[in-house]
Amino acid sequence: MEITEKAPAKINLGLDVIGKRSDGYHELDMIMASVDLADRVTVREIPEDDVIRIQSSSSFVPLNKKNHAYKAADLLKKSFNIKKGVEIYIDKKTPVAAGLAGGSSDAAATLRALNLLWDLKLSLPELAKLGEQIGSDVPYCVYGQTARVTGRGESVRPITNPKKSWVILVKPEFGISTPDIFRAVDLAEISHPDIMALETAVAMADFPEMLAQLGNSLEAISIGKYPLIEKIKQRLLDSGADGVLMSGSGPTVFALCQQEKKARRICNGIKGFCDEVYLVRML
Repeated sequence: MEITEKAPAKINLGLDVIGKRSDGYHELDMIMASVDLADRVTVREIPEDDVIRIQSSSSFVPLNKKNHAYKAADLLKKSFNIKKGVEIYIDKKTPVAAGLAGGSSDAAATLRALNLLWDLKLSLPELAKLGEQIGSDVPYCVYGQTARVTGRGESVRPITNPKKSWVILVKPEFGISTPDIFRAVDLAEISHPDIMALETAVAMADFPEMLAQLGNSLEAISIGKYPLIEKIKQRLLDSGADGVLMSGSGPTVFALCQQEKKARRICNGIKGFCDEVYLVRML
């Protein structure tokens, strides 16, 4: 028997760094949304007891204990005393080190898939609680829907998102280390988007107000280190995108459009500027 789960990429419509926590992490307040660019994670039992085997379509995916999907399987096996081996195949579509939570979403998909395979009957909140031990974005990715996310990522409150915008994702050829960006955070210098106003706009399907409230405390830091991010943003705006923002710690930039025709035109135009460009929709 095998189970396949989708692992959608996420974008940050809003990301505010509020402060530094006693555990060393930063206190965050975010609006996160998933898009229909997704890996597919397939799990199946194998005869070898206590073996976790990772395979992937991508050479960029670690096939060892560093992989978040491996960590998810290992956590479930140890937590519920599962004496069975498992093979995990990741059909990779989401760019790595891109600010799109690809690895975290793979871990979340692994948790959901193994919950079914091993008939653990865990709820999404229970899976999200386990996900906290793997990575900060994993609890959100367990739900995979628009949500207000706080703490270091462990508090997830799904919200209604009736406006399924078109999204153009533009990933430069380099990756960014999230810890490096957070180490450069100066709370007195960074911007602080109004996350409450953004949540209201999203829930009310007020697209113009949502665009006005887009913001990311980390964006200026990443642009300072990688100026190409700003050039991509400007190119998208000049092409007529309704709104543009960097996702997470970067380097991926996303553009929002209400109209499919405009989105496709912008997507085709930016492909000559960056190789990795995706036209998707919010889930």
